[in-house]
Amino acid sequence: MDESFLYEKLDTLKEINELAPMPDIIEHSLSQNIVLREYQKEAFQYFVTYFEKDGLRKNKQIHTLFHMATGSGKTVMMAGLILYLYTKGYRKFLFFVNQTNILKKTEENFLNALSSKYLFADNLSYLGMKIKVKKVDRFSDTVLDDDIELLFTTTQKLHTDMWFAKENAPTYADFENDKIVFISDESHHINSYTKKKTSTEEDAEKSWEYTVNRAFNSNKDSVLLEFTATADLKDKNVLAKYTDKIIYNYPLERFRASGYTKDFQNFATDTNLWDRTLIALILSEYRRYLFADLKLNIKPVIMLKSQKIKESEAFHDVFFKKLEELTSYEIMALRSANIPLLSKAIAYFEQKDDTLENLEHSLKNSFSEGNTIIMNGSSDDNDANQIKVNSLEDKDNHIRLIFAVDMLNEGWDVLNLFDIVRLYDTRQASGKAGQIGSYTIKEAQLIGRGARYCPFVYEDDKDLKYKRKFDGDLTNDYRILETMLFHSLNDSRYIAELKQALIATGLQAENPIVREYRLKDDFKNSDFYKKTYVYSNERIPCGRSDIKTIEPSLKTKIYRYTQKSISGTVVNFFDEYKSESPEQIQEGSRCKTILKTFFFKNVNYNILSGAAACYPELHFDIIKSKYPHVSSLKEFLTSEAYLGNSTLEITQTGKDLKGRDIFEACKKAMGQIASYIANIKQQFVGSTVFIPRMLKNVLHDKKISLTSVQANGGHGDSQNECINENYRLDLTDEPWYVFNDNYGTSEEKLLVKYFKTTIEPTLKQNNLEYYLIRNERVPELVIYSFETGERFEPDFLLFIKKKELSEVKHMQAYIEPKGTQLLLQDAWKEQFLSEISSKYQTNGIFGSDYTILGLPFFNQEERMAEFSKAIDELVKKL
Repeated sequence: MDESFLYEKLDTLKEINELAPMPDIIEHSLSQNIVLREYQKEAFQYFVTYFEKDGLRKNKQIHTLFHMATGSGKTVMMAGLILYLYTKGYRKFLFFVNQTNILKKTEENFLNALSSKYLFADNLSYLGMKIKVKKVDRFSDTVLDDDIELLFTTTQKLHTDMWFAKENAPTYADFENDKIVFISDESHHINSYTKKKTSTEEDAEKSWEYTVNRAFNSNKDSVLLEFTATADLKDKNVLAKYTDKIIYNYPLERFRASGYTKDFQNFATDTNLWDRTLIALILSEYRRYLFADLKLNIKPVIMLKSQKIKESEAFHDVFFKKLEELTSYEIMALRSANIPLLSKAIAYFEQKDDTLENLEHSLKNSFSEGNTIIMNGSSDDNDANQIKVNSLEDKDNHIRLIFAVDMLNEGWDVLNLFDIVRLYDTRQASGKAGQIGSYTIKEAQLIGRGARYCPFVYEDDKDLKYKRKFDGDLTNDYRILETMLFHSLNDSRYIAELKQALIATGLQAENPIVREYRLKDDFKNSDFYKKTYVYSNERIPCGRSDIKTIEPSLKTKIYRYTQKSISGTVVNFFDEYKSESPEQIQEGSRCKTILKTFFFKNVNYNILSGAAACYPELHFDIIKSKYPHVSSLKEFLTSEAYLGNSTLEITQTGKDLKGRDIFEACKKAMGQIASYIANIKQQFVGSTVFIPRMLKNVLHDKKISLTSVQANGGHGDSQNECINENYRLDLTDEPWYVFNDNYGTSEEKLLVKYFKTTIEPTLKQNNLEYYLIRNERVPELVIYSFETGERFEPDFLLFIKKKELSEVKHMQAYIEPKGTQLLLQDAWKEQFLSEISSKYQTNGIFGSDYTILGLPFFNQEERMAEFSKAIDELVKKL
């Protein structure tokens, strides 16, 4: 018996590049505010592959579970699957969930086109027909081809409606006569019967699970899509039910490791409840000001969490009395707590106003009663409150503080929740040694609800908008903008339990990996460190009128496609059977795969233009608006200034590669290009003027967080202590390497060894002062391509200082080690590096003493001749 999960079988297909492509309707018919993440695209591909490959599901009725972390975008997945199944003839969709509050939020997202979280494109259409999305109380007997009918209900109401038929409510007959797509959110709630198994048949019929299954099984073409973050797979009956149904597994642990969640810290203090709350208020306001410093209008939110409604109501009264009486002296007194983060926040406000009176007034205004909301119990669960707590990120939503008990424990995730204050100090006993109390697990799950990342752009790096930015610099002041704090009593036993619960839910790594880059004392004490400048350029906005070519990263981009092939054997049982040789079987039954590559400029233009015609974004008038100097669609698709040197890489699995295969490959590539074109906004160039900054103000000790370490010399492994001799080099006593160690990639370690054995002796012989500095995501060391302003962070900077009789000369060289597999894809970076020496300008009184240049990629397989020559020329210039 095959006991592997369904997603594991699809993982295998992914490894051999056999997943179905992303459906166009999903890419182009979701809201333009939605940026699909890689794991979401993959999840869609898993479902489409399963839906379209009969061999995977063996003609079984489609019933799948998406086991995905809270905040990972399950509602976006639902919307995309609705669109895909629409193309397969489905028009009726039943959404059901356990709680009414989740239902209201979901209706808003699916139906209100004015909502900031609306899921669909403004002009939704398919094959030229406009699609209407409408809410119904009961599916119509006949439905127009261009309508999507959505029926929203709770599991309890669905159960009641089915057992006690009434007007304008669904019946079992409805589900027998139509193929319906059932969408179950927080679906772990419908497994009551599965978990019991021993209940009587009469009990089973009374269960919600029985009702759902009976309705679903009424029509063999109906589809059941389940979504949850917390399937109880430790229960053997639940595991048996879902082994062949979990189509995609993306738990919180993977979600966090991918960088899509906030960092988390337990902020434990020996304080009373009011001081604990006041600390959270100060840190929240500190975040708001830091966001404003970055010119971002983001409003941090705090939750004050009580165990009981009466306790929450009592503290509500205490809170506003204390806030009204708050003075700047009370804030100053908190400095004595010696809590580093709090001290940093108070010092920040003191720089603006040493009396802290401005902070006092700011706290009173920000957290006034009008900016708070109570969500303690069912009496608070009305439509107005639900809209407020589910739109906290909106600019016109003024809520900063939530008083809550258990109302928001499920079905609620919010981007700008940064602080949860535990307004009780009791610990719940687990009942069994070594086990975590159920309430502590609830607290960990609540923290998970607020762990979703609050997106913002930092240092113009749009690629990291939705991910943590400071894992590479844990001491950065802005780290607090992506850190969630859980404020509790400093109780070591409770903290240990909470940590255990967080590890169990996947929100915290069991053994966090932190590496520290420390500047050597001799370097920090040197005149070079204290007096030298480092130069970098800036990104400057510009219009499109000067854009005469496509962005460098697209010029040589590789688009991959695997040929779809059908192979088989026809056997005549009336003829004498003749066995085939192994070679014949290989050639006849399963051909060898062949990799074929084509430049766009060499592909038949009719195929290229036909593929482009599939996407409105690639109509010539749209392209012309983005690239005003292009004269025709043919020039855009085939000239070297645009897409001509882009590459199709086709894996051939059949005997022949036909024009249709090339067309499908082109179509897939054009989909990616269309998506890129659609997202072109403000254009930039990199300035040719390089601006000086004091090295001592830029380069500091730093800690980095890693999700894994690639052993044997890979990323995260110590170069000092690496077991692989090819990479090991003890940097402790090397004065030219400024940090204590190198935790970079294997290619970076090879560069450092090459510097020691080949470059350093030459520099030393010429009586030069020189330092190799690894650029560990230092914002001030980012440079931008001259042509299109694309961001680039070279891995190393080499500084060389030469003393002459009358002057001191400095050279600053950018070095980028590059793996062979990335040479072509990142060719634009190498081109940019080669342009620096001829285009840079410096300002400032010491600018004439500095030479700035970039070196060819360091790659021992294919670039050593060019790199060595560049080093020789560099030395000659000194």
